Amino acid sequence: METEALKIKLTNLPDSPGVYIMKDADGKIPYIGKAGSLKDRVRSYFQKGANLTVKTSAMIEQVSDIEWIVTSSDLEALILENNLIKKHKPKYNVILRDDKNYPYLKLSTDEDFPRFSIVRRYKKDKALYFGPYVPANALRETLIVINKMFPLRKCKKNIDEKDERPCLNYQIGRCLAPCCGKISKDDYYKIVKDARLFLEGKDKELLKSLHEKMERESEALNFEEAAKTRDRIKKIERVLEKQRITVTEMIDQDVIGMAREGGNADIQILFIRNGMMTGRKDFFWDDLRDTSNSEIITSFIEQFYRDEIQIPDEVLIPIESEGRGIEEWLSQKKDKQVHIIAPKRGHKASLIKLSEENALIRINEILTEKKKYDSILNELKDMISLQQLPKRIEAFDISNISGSQAVGSMVVWEGEGPKKSDYRRFKIKTVHGADDYGMMKEVLYRYYSKMAGVLHAMSLPDIVMV
Repeated sequence: METEALKIKLTNLPDSPGVYIMKDADGKIPYIGKAGSLKDRVRSYFQKGANLTVKTSAMIEQVSDIEWIVTSSDLEALILENNLIKKHKPKYNVILRDDKNYPYLKLSTDEDFPRFSIVRRYKKDKALYFGPYVPANALRETLIVINKMFPLRKCKKNIDEKDERPCLNYQIGRCLAPCCGKISKDDYYKIVKDARLFLEGKDKELLKSLHEKMERESEALNFEEAAKTRDRIKKIERVLEKQRITVTEMIDQDVIGMAREGGNADIQILFIRNGMMTGRKDFFWDDLRDTSNSEIITSFIEQFYRDEIQIPDEVLIPIESEGRGIEEWLSQKKDKQVHIIAPKRGHKASLIKLSEENALIRINEILTEKKKYDSILNELKDMISLQQLPKRIEAFDISNISGSQAVGSMVVWEGEGPKKSDYRRFKIKTVHGADDYGMMKEVLYRYYSKMAGVLHAMSLPDIVMV
């Protein structure tokens, strides 16, 4: 709603890059945006005859105040907007609902005898990181394969080569026992180098090196070592045959594809590292009917790469992005030039098509599941005479062993599935003995008493199950 105070603010907008924050009458923030010119961008929302979508018109009707922060550049505006969206989660912004840290394979090259481990956060340290691998079980499977091909140590101990007996991994050929001095540091590092070549996609260099080693061992009549090297070559070739996709450039790429159905949208991102598909991840929204494809893609890129994630050399997208300065921002985060490309033909365009096909499959799966959920919810609504479909269900249970070690638990269903971030566990404090009713009373009283002060910021459950 355009008030006199708001009209005055609109006349005072600076012709500078920055971030604008829209507020409603209650001081809540429905939308945060950035602009190369705050004056031009913000005024465009309030011009008579402005060609606004239904969604944007509904948002503007709620606006009673606008604040802005001037920045020195488009890049600074992008970074600030990202941080403010993450903090406030405005209703009308496209919010990426994903708080997970992605799994990486870490090679601890800062240790005397490096080892592989699975980590959930990419750090700029002396170690090497490979990935991300999504889903996580893909990384666990990859690590099993790598351990078979490159028997580096698995333990976390400090290696001083003074242990008297090697562990079981040595006995089954999965470790070279550097802890017992069974292998020199130089020979160990040769295997580390081979593992690194494999993960960096330098197959020809790796296989050439191993073939040369096999020939040397054969000429020296070390037939057992030659046979081991031959077997390693075969394992590597089998793995490469399964995992390698056809590429023309050995670079890191993230391939973004999107599918839409009504107001629903699904983005599928394929992670390609040195020509090897390390995983994929999809993101679904169900409230984007009046949001353009370009706006969705731009918001996704800005939020997905906001936190610590390994940024690729190229980001392939299906359409040109609306964002200004995104390439510069990503390049700054990576300390290396990053390119955002919307290919029209060729191999890169075929990768986009592959990602879009996966997104279409996923969105159809989700909508089919949603129909099933809606059918069940309609039955539940009629069964207990609700006026509308339940949006949030909270369920409580008690567990104890003959009255001892008692705990209560709460699970939450919201939207189309479990909301695990709202799950709670309660240690029973006031009830002793096998009194499930008393324990349930304690849990309910503790939880809803605690939430009473913040219920204005969250929706009450439609159903409580005990």
